[in-house]
Amino acid sequence: MAIRRSSPIRTRLALASAAALLSSHALAQDLSQTVTVSGRNAANAATLSGFGEVPLTKSPFAATVITTRQLQDAGIASLGDITRLDAGITDAYNAPGYWSQVAVRGYTLDARQNFRRDGLPINAETVIPSGNKAAVEVLKGTSGLQAGTSTPGGLLNLVVARPTGTVRSAELHWTQPGTAGAGVDLGDRAGADGALGWRIHAGADRLDPMTRDSRGQRWLGAAAVDARLAPGSLLEAELETSRQSEPSVPGFSLLGNRLPAASSVDPRLNLNNQPWSLPVVFNGQTGSLRFTQALDGQTQLVAHAMRQQLRTDDRIAFPFGCSAEADYTRYCSDGSFDLYDFRSEGERRTTDAGDLSVQGTANWGGLQHRFKVGVLASRFTARFNGQAYNYVGSGTVDGQTLTAPDPMLTSTNTNRDERSTELHLQDAVDLNDIWQLWAGARHSRLNRSSVATDGSNPTGFTQSFTTPWLALAARIGGSGLAYASWGQGVEAEAVPNRPDLYSNAGQVLPALKSRQAELGYKHREAQWDGTFTVFDIQRPTANDIGGAHVIDGSSHHQGIEAEAEWRVGAWSVRGSALLLKARREGSADASLNGKRPTNVPAQSLKLQAAYNVAAVPGLALLGFVSHEGPREVLPDNSRATPGWTRLDAAASLTTKMSGTTIVWRLGIDNLANQRAWKEAPYQYGHAYLYPLAPRTLSASARISF
Repeated sequence: MAIRRSSPIRTRLALASAAALLSSHALAQDLSQTVTVSGRNAANAATLSGFGEVPLTKSPFAATVITTRQLQDAGIASLGDITRLDAGITDAYNAPGYWSQVAVRGYTLDARQNFRRDGLPINAETVIPSGNKAAVEVLKGTSGLQAGTSTPGGLLNLVVARPTGTVRSAELHWTQPGTAGAGVDLGDRAGADGALGWRIHAGADRLDPMTRDSRGQRWLGAAAVDARLAPGSLLEAELETSRQSEPSVPGFSLLGNRLPAASSVDPRLNLNNQPWSLPVVFNGQTGSLRFTQALDGQTQLVAHAMRQQLRTDDRIAFPFGCSAEADYTRYCSDGSFDLYDFRSEGERRTTDAGDLSVQGTANWGGLQHRFKVGVLASRFTARFNGQAYNYVGSGTVDGQTLTAPDPMLTSTNTNRDERSTELHLQDAVDLNDIWQLWAGARHSRLNRSSVATDGSNPTGFTQSFTTPWLALAARIGGSGLAYASWGQGVEAEAVPNRPDLYSNAGQVLPALKSRQAELGYKHREAQWDGTFTVFDIQRPTANDIGGAHVIDGSSHHQGIEAEAEWRVGAWSVRGSALLLKARREGSADASLNGKRPTNVPAQSLKLQAAYNVAAVPGLALLGFVSHEGPREVLPDNSRATPGWTRLDAAASLTTKMSGTTIVWRLGIDNLANQRAWKEAPYQYGHAYLYPLAPRTLSASARISF
């Protein structure tokens, strides 16, 4: 196997080039732009909540809004890396080269149920491009009011960048050792009074990350248009197409009963390095159409429809277990493992969604109401071919052992269909100058079915449920908001139709209703704002017991979240912290009760700071600190990874000359080159370990003209 290492000469040249770019414009005049690290700007609203454009500091729920500018300043290009900016969001099997998975309040977001795009459901079993997104919204807690079915951690919503006026920008970026790319963002308004708007995003990257044997490429093309057809009428359309081809990176693991020290493992090693290893290819097309019509000065009708089409070729040389020691939860004591040739090509996933709603304000019964009522219909289909999952021999953790491939399609897959209709109602009522009542409910009717690709094991079910949400809020002075809320979320589950595995095969389980109670306080002043939240979430758990798949106790997460931001002179500092007590309760297997879930840290701290250097107009220095506590590796809590702390640094220089603005950025991730196990996902009954990425340099230039 050829081992490729970063060239010291190339690194020095890149640093010198970046320094030259920074210094060449250091004396530019008329620089007024400052950098802040706000991840929860009070002016931002989490539109996903369904209560309209209400600032976060005046809303009785926990949410984070991260703008594109904040992602750029932090050097974040992958959805999974938003974990660096908020303590309540942590990694959950974020394999490089694969789709991103994150957890909120300790619960992993379901890629098929917990992701939205401009408020409509999408499938996140793909690489989601960020080039044409204006912001990422993360709603924390149970989400039964906003989604028919979802895990209780919250929802993640991608906000598409729309026409805003004249936009002319181009970007070049580079990341060590050899990832490089370019992109453009163009837009304008035309016609009488700017009635027609358009915006185009395009970008392409050559992928050459620090992890070896991972070269690939990706590109994105997106367009958005809108038309003000008449006073009070707005028609919006957008289309996005993207592709990424890159080998994915499997995790490391326990070596027998030993947790290897992270310092003993090269974080650049990719065990998916067989000569026959093929890239994972993600193709995606998404388009939407939205029509907004003002019915009067206070009410509007919104019709919004979207289609998402995904096509994936999923391939990997996959390490799994140790047959030599009859233990399939980890690798062998001597550093070997069973290796499988996995291929599932031509996967097709299609999501259609349409929402019709009326929203606005009204005075009923002498009280002011902000309301929304509507219906959401969605359909999801997944079509697969036969797949390969074939044992091809033993690999070794040094990455030096080669095997022969076996691409025969010897396994079936499962085709899935899902349809849902959801009626939703939200209302926020001003009871008086102090008290507010926020309430809502969603009634969902769900129809799901599945069948193996060879036609065997068909199953299906229909289920209906209602999920309410209620909050009471009090304005305190002119700067504070205290609130208490309670809500439900729901998940639907049927036992696989496998009589050979389950005595209750095909049975529909009762709706798995999770519940959350939350107390919070939010405060905002001219120079600082902050929130303090206490939450309690209980989620029913389905488990295999005695040859049956049944509801078996619950997972109980209790926690304290705190966020604060200071803006004093040239300084901007933001910090967030999460203390989480997560436990299994009520399981028939008493040995599991009281145990922490795997891959969930008990504490997390994230800190970001920016300093705008007065002596060099337009120059900002940024620092990032991420700390996470230990993570359990095994369900019995017998092994845990140590906690870790990572430091990142960046600089941003904004220059203006002859009507052109250039933002130069230079970043160093993992400044101290810390070695640690970043996360420990327990997937498919197997313990995996992923290391922190090594020290990595990046540079970019964004030109606005």
